[in-house]
Amino acid sequence: MIFMVLFFWGYFTVLRDPLTAPTMMPRVAADAWIPFSAAAFPIYASLWVYVSLPPAFIGSLRPLLWFGVWISALCGFCLGIYWVLPTAVPPAGIDWSDYPQLAFIKNVDAAGNACPSLHVASSVFTALWLERIARAVEAPTLLRWGNALLCVAILWSTIATRQHVVLDLIAGIAVGLAFALPSLRHISRLAPNGL
Repeated sequence: MIFMVLFFWGYFTVLRDPLTAPTMMPRVAADAWIPFSAAAFPIYASLWVYVSLPPAFIGSLRPLLWFGVWISALCGFCLGIYWVLPTAVPPAGIDWSDYPQLAFIKNVDAAGNACPSLHVASSVFTALWLERIARAVEAPTLLRWGNALLCVAILWSTIATRQHVVLDLIAGIAVGLAFALPSLRHISRLAPNGL
């Protein structure tokens, strides 16, 4: 809970006071492949439960603390980019008043946090950590596929809600991998037989 409070304090501080004006992210052809869907909002919002799962399932303090260090580094990295190189999503041409839940997010989320998508980066990070935990406890294959499917669904929702464009998603995947892979190598040395 303390992490979430500190994160949101830093997040909104950076969005209110970036170093420069946000640059508009371009759309690419792939953006048209994913249509807008208001039904994607619950999946988009599920991230806040999803990212809480690895710490809930880590069984010992040392790996839990290292998880916190690595996810904090990922968030700090993205917040640094939002402060130094803020970006915005191009207007979607949608009347957001027709979609109250999405209108709320659009009003809260100021321009400046588009690329890389922190939603995507933290989803990828979470998915890889959950996969590591699932393998360590020999979880059923169905649960492991469910983890992968939820991660992909959250990635889709970032485009379907028009919170991000495809380039934000690609950058978010790269950031998620850049922090998840070394963190998992690190934790494998600390706890080679599980978490």
